[in-house]
Amino acid sequence: MNEILILMKSEWVLLLIIIIFLFIKVGSTEWKNENLLYLANILLLINFILGFVLNTDGIIFDEMFKTNSLICLEKNILNLGTLLISLQSYHWLKNHKHVAEFYMLLLSTLLGMFFMISSNNLLMFYLGLELSTIPLAALANFDLHKRQSSEAAFKLIISSALSSGLLLFGISLLYGTSGTLNLSEISQHLNGSNLQLFAFILLLAGFAFKISAVPFHLWTADVYEGSPVAVTSYLSVISKGAVLFVFVSVLYTVFKSLGIAWQNMLILLSVLTMIIGNLFAIRQNNIKRLLAYSSIAQVGFILAGISGCSQLGTTSVIYFILIYVFSNLGAFGVVSIISSTTGKETISDYKGLYKSNPFLSWTITIALFSLAGIPPTAGFFGKFFLIMSAAQNGNYLFISIAALNMVISLYYYLILVKAIFMDKNEQAIEKIHVPILPKIAMLICTAGIIIVGLYGEIYEYIFKLSFGY
Repeated sequence: MNEILILMKSEWVLLLIIIIFLFIKVGSTEWKNENLLYLANILLLINFILGFVLNTDGIIFDEMFKTNSLICLEKNILNLGTLLISLQSYHWLKNHKHVAEFYMLLLSTLLGMFFMISSNNLLMFYLGLELSTIPLAALANFDLHKRQSSEAAFKLIISSALSSGLLLFGISLLYGTSGTLNLSEISQHLNGSNLQLFAFILLLAGFAFKISAVPFHLWTADVYEGSPVAVTSYLSVISKGAVLFVFVSVLYTVFKSLGIAWQNMLILLSVLTMIIGNLFAIRQNNIKRLLAYSSIAQVGFILAGISGCSQLGTTSVIYFILIYVFSNLGAFGVVSIISSTTGKETISDYKGLYKSNPFLSWTITIALFSLAGIPPTAGFFGKFFLIMSAAQNGNYLFISIAALNMVISLYYYLILVKAIFMDKNEQAIEKIHVPILPKIAMLICTAGIIIVGLYGEIYEYIFKLSFGY
C-alpha cells in the first residue's frame, strides 16, 4: 500500500483536490468566487511543488502503471501549465457561477492525462484517454450562454469519438497479432506484417487527431474559437502536450523495430502539418483561430523532432513542450484578459494596443517571438534542437522545408505585432487593469521564455533523464 501511495503520488494529490472542491460544492456554506479562486491556486501551487519530491521509479498493478523520473517531470510540466492557466483565468472566473465545477472538470481531465502518461498497458492508456477527453468536452461548453461554445463542445466530442474509434480498432488488431496489451511485451511480437502495419497506421491516425496533425486537424480552429479562452489554452498546451509525451514513448519503445516505416510517415505528416498550419494562419483575423493554426504548425515541428528516433528526439520534444507552455500561455494570457474585459478577439481590435496597455503588448510580443523562433527567446533554441534531431536522418530537403516554414510563420506573428505597435486605431482598447494573479502568470511566462532558452542546464537535465528511454 505504501508503494501505491508513493508511486501514484501525483494522482492521489489531484484526486484529493477534486474531492475538496466536491465537498465545497455540496456543502451548506456558499463560498465567494474570489475565495474559491485563491484556494484553487494555492492547492495547484502545492500540487506543483509536491511534484518535485518523493519521486521514485516503479511498476504496479501487474505492470499496468509505471513511473520514473522522466514521467514525473512530464507530469510536473503539465502541473505548471495548469497552474498558469488557473492564474490567468481569475478575471474570467470571478464572475462565473460554476467555479467549483470548472476545477473539478479541469483536474479530472488532468488526472486522466496522468494515467495516460504512466500507462504501461493499452487498456490503461485508453481509460486515461477517455477520462481526459470527456470532462474536456464539458469544459469547452462552459460558456453556457454562448452558442459557439456548445458548437465547440459538440465538434470536440464527435472528433474525439472518431479518433477513439480508430485507436480502439488499431489496439484490437495489435492485440490480435501480439496476444498482449502490455506495452513492454508488444515490441517482442512485432514482425512487420501488413496487419501490424495497418494497426500502427490506425494508432497513428488516432494520435494525429488528438495532436491536430494534418489531415486530422479540421476540428481544431472551430473548437479553439468557440471554447472559453482558458479552455482553449488548456487544449493547445496541456492536452496536446500529454498526448505527445505518450506518443513519443509508444514510438520509441513499442514500435522502435518499425522505425523505418513510421519515420517516413512522420516526415510526410510533419511537412503537411507545417505548411497547411502556416498557410491557414496567414488568412486569420480572429486571434484564437490564428493561434489554433499556429499550434498546428508547431506540431509539425514537433513531429520533425520525433522523426529523429533518438535520445535527442525525446529530449528536444520534452524541452520544446516546456517552452511551448510558457510561450503559448503567455499569448493566451493576454487574449484571455482582453476577451473577458472587452469581448474583443480580432487582430484589428488590437491596433494601437501598445499606447494604452504596454504591459500586455510586450507580454504577447515576447510570446509571439518565442513561437516564431526568434533568438534569444527560448522558442529559437527549442526549434533548433527539434531540427537537429530531425537532421540525424540526413534528409536535408526535409530540414530545408522546416526552416522555410519558420520564415513563413514569422509573417503572421509580425502582422499581430505590427497591429499592436504601429497601426493607428481611433477606437483602441482602453487601459485594462490586470489583476495580480493573471499578472503573476504573465510575468512567469515571460521569465520562462527568456530563462529556459539561456539556462542550458535545463536541457542537459532533460537529456540525462531521457537516457535509455
